[in-house]
Amino acid sequence: MRIRTALSVTATLSAALMLGGCLAGESGSAQSAPTADAAGATAGTEDDAQWSADALNIDFATYNPLSLIIKEQGWLEAELEGVTVTWTQSAGSNKANEALRASAIDVGSTAGSAALLASANGSPIQTVEIYTQPEWAAIVVPADSDIDSVEDLRGRSVAATKGTDPYFFLLQALEAHGVGLDEVEVQNVQHADGRVALENGSVDAWSGLDPIMADSEVNAGSRLIYRNIDFNSYGFLNVREEYLQAHPDVVQAVVDAYEKARAWALANPEETAAILADVAGIDLAIAEKVILERTVIDLDPVPGEAQRAVLEVVGPIFVESGDVSSQAQIDDALDALFDPSFATQADPSRIDD
Repeated sequence: MRIRTALSVTATLSAALMLGGCLAGESGSAQSAPTADAAGATAGTEDDAQWSADALNIDFATYNPLSLIIKEQGWLEAELEGVTVTWTQSAGSNKANEALRASAIDVGSTAGSAALLASANGSPIQTVEIYTQPEWAAIVVPADSDIDSVEDLRGRSVAATKGTDPYFFLLQALEAHGVGLDEVEVQNVQHADGRVALENGSVDAWSGLDPIMADSEVNAGSRLIYRNIDFNSYGFLNVREEYLQAHPDVVQAVVDAYEKARAWALANPEETAAILADVAGIDLAIAEKVILERTVIDLDPVPGEAQRAVLEVVGPIFVESGDVSSQAQIDDALDALFDPSFATQADPSRIDD
């Protein structure tokens, strides 16, 4: 079994990650990054472990497998000598955004669409890393449902978690099939509760999220009636702007660790699935389906034009649905959201085993 790879990425990327070389942006040319003088200490060493922060609050999530690897391996705790690293689990992009906005975490994992929504509505965050491109959302119905298409959702109830990729997936799916949002009843519940509602018959359909969705497929016979990876935005690693500006050296260490985790995941796909299975409390076969079949890990981590192109499609839907007041807010957020400098200069070799 092989982990899916992005077609636009050259076969040498994972080897480059292993060797710890600097990564280029979407255009192929390296972008400027903060200098050591501007950023303070850019990396800790055994002889010089002076970091600009004394604490790092960071999330982990079952929809972000690289975060699980970093946490399990303890790389940040070992690297950031003198920095207290606190991990908090995010149950969904909406919860990660809430924690970032409340300064409960400094670094958080969301879908790209959720990051755009938060930024457009005034949350001061920047995306510093693309961790994966997952096919993590689809429209799900019970095994015995008479719903076979998006059009069949008219007049039905659908569970979805507002502020997350599955919710935006639902909006795009409805629009693409000519179904008005006012023609369905959206029940706003957290992802795990959506799965329960689907299986106990409280809703007719669910805009699901992996690995919960894959678990429902295997153990409840739930069916995916509509899939479209182009409606799934990338996985964004976001940092509070205040923390980013004050502690760029620590942020760089986080991004370095993410690139080390990417290389580790590509070299150890079965072990990556096992970590996911353990954290999510799911069968290994389900975790393997998520990691090996539905997640693109081997991709360019530098946020740029590929991600912007996806979000430019999603943005107007936010305005139409009332989630964002104006297109001007979307445009401003798209212009300000990405900071590619950290992923551009990422060097996983700076993170010791």
